[in-house]
Amino acid sequence: MHAIPAHVVDTHCHVISSDNTLFPITTPMGGKQSDWSKERPVSDSGMTAAMKAGGVSKSVLVQASTCYGHDNRYVAQSVAHHPEAFAGVFSVDLVSPQSVEQIAHWMEQGLSGVRVFIAGHTAQDQTLQIDDPRADALWEYVSSHGIPICVQLRSFGLAALATVLKRHPKLTVLLDHFARPELEDGAPYAAAQGLFDLAKFDGLHFKLTTHNIRDAKLGLATPGSFIKRVIDVFGPSRIAWGSNFPACSGTLGEQLQESLAATQALSPSDQDWIYSKTAHALYPSLNQVTGVV
Repeated sequence: MHAIPAHVVDTHCHVISSDNTLFPITTPMGGKQSDWSKERPVSDSGMTAAMKAGGVSKSVLVQASTCYGHDNRYVAQSVAHHPEAFAGVFSVDLVSPQSVEQIAHWMEQGLSGVRVFIAGHTAQDQTLQIDDPRADALWEYVSSHGIPICVQLRSFGLAALATVLKRHPKLTVLLDHFARPELEDGAPYAAAQGLFDLAKFDGLHFKLTTHNIRDAKLGLATPGSFIKRVIDVFGPSRIAWGSNFPACSGTLGEQLQESLAATQALSPSDQDWIYSKTAHALYPSLNQVTGVV
């Protein structure tokens, strides 16, 4: 058991309501509900219990796009009901003509950031690119209003992301799961060079999640060498830990321990950034969240 740092923030977890009447699952992205949300759903109260048991002080609830699509009502309710535990991130349609109005609406509901979802387990459309001209108004709005935006895509979308960052240099972007890079070749991870090439964009940040820890156990990769590489390239102040609980299997506490084992060689200062300070810098609203542990 690894010692748990103080004030751990989980920047990537999902909640699923037990009330299917009030929060029906009718519009999952990709047209198919994710298996994890059917097999091991966790409600807002279940999440606070998991946090207390696992040693997580605060969590950023990220819209479960493969369950609710862009219906963000449950994330908003969860944040409103548990201000001591949560900040929230909502999802919008990248190319919707109403995307800016949707962002303004959900920010007014007390949420702290937005997410656009390009590719995941149940939704992956390589015809939709993050630099689609129809999304220019969205990027300009979040940039000018200082709203952090999470981006979920895979490696095929990194070049398009670079185009967006060039067009909008003041953006604050969090790349979910480091875009799930190819790691099996091992250090120095030449197959992930497209990811490392993005280091020049200062506004780009990264979520180190359970996916990455487990992916870094395949082939010649090791979690320790992958984390050393990303720290060397990007620095700790651009990296924030996220569990991906309950989408990834295991308890929240187990997932935190997996990450602590992988980061044990880091300095206390680097760990402080990854497990707390980066999250607070990206989501200032977390400074008003007291924490559950």
